[in-house]
Amino acid sequence: MAADLLQGLVIAHLGQGIAVEVNGIIWLCQTRRKVDTVAVGDQVTLSEAGLLQGRIEEILPRRSVLLRPSRGDKARPVAANIDTVFVVFATEPFCDFLLLDQYLAICENHAFGAALVLNKTDLPPSPDIEQELRIYQELGYPLYRVSATTANGLDDLKQALNQQTSIFTGQSGVGKSSLTNALIPDKELKTNTISATTKHGRHTTTAATLYHLPDGGDLIDSPGVAIFGLADMNHNQLAHGYREFQPLLDRCRFNDCSHVSDKGCAVRAAAEQGDIALTRYQRFLKLREKM
Repeated sequence: MAADLLQGLVIAHLGQGIAVEVNGIIWLCQTRRKVDTVAVGDQVTLSEAGLLQGRIEEILPRRSVLLRPSRGDKARPVAANIDTVFVVFATEPFCDFLLLDQYLAICENHAFGAALVLNKTDLPPSPDIEQELRIYQELGYPLYRVSATTANGLDDLKQALNQQTSIFTGQSGVGKSSLTNALIPDKELKTNTISATTKHGRHTTTAATLYHLPDGGDLIDSPGVAIFGLADMNHNQLAHGYREFQPLLDRCRFNDCSHVSDKGCAVRAAAEQGDIALTRYQRFLKLREKM
């Protein structure tokens, strides 16, 4: 890095500007034309362009990137350098395991760690949900049981979020915002500080924003679930996205096995014999059809 360049962390998009944190201080930056689309969570180098104003010169290498489908065939980066995606769900509204499997398949294909967060544990548990949760835990996905309302289980979740960059996702109504507000009590103050420092007024809540958690770690808050779509995945990647399928994929008779009705399909045979969960295999078929 050149001596006159600074290094910073992208924490928010603000209209035409980008908020970059340099040594704990927020700078308002523009990007040079040669620089690709910058994402929240990116480490960047910048040159000084004025008082707490800069130009982003380069995006430093990313260890992971989450893409949002855009116009045409292009995909825009939304968040970068994520370590773990925490999929939030609850007994109410109805738990959509198809959507949960979709999120996990994307994580398996994009080098993200994945964990499950059952929110609203203050509500009566559902035997059906518990049965499915055992399957995910046997596959090695960590499970955190919490209540944003009563703060039950939040300490364990805070410990898991520590020392890494995380993002929450999940269907609407599961309490992601309540959970984020419980983990970041001064979230509103931090949001206003970003806007005031960069003189851009209140920044839009549709954009991703990175917050430093009080107990350590960073949480990227990104409203909406569209960023976890299947648009940039093919059928082979979907199959790879099911963790229990991975050791079986090379055992299918045909290299281009669809894992639906092909002869000699090791995945379908394993589901029929009870070696892997039939419910997960059936959801794979639904997602494949949906694609």
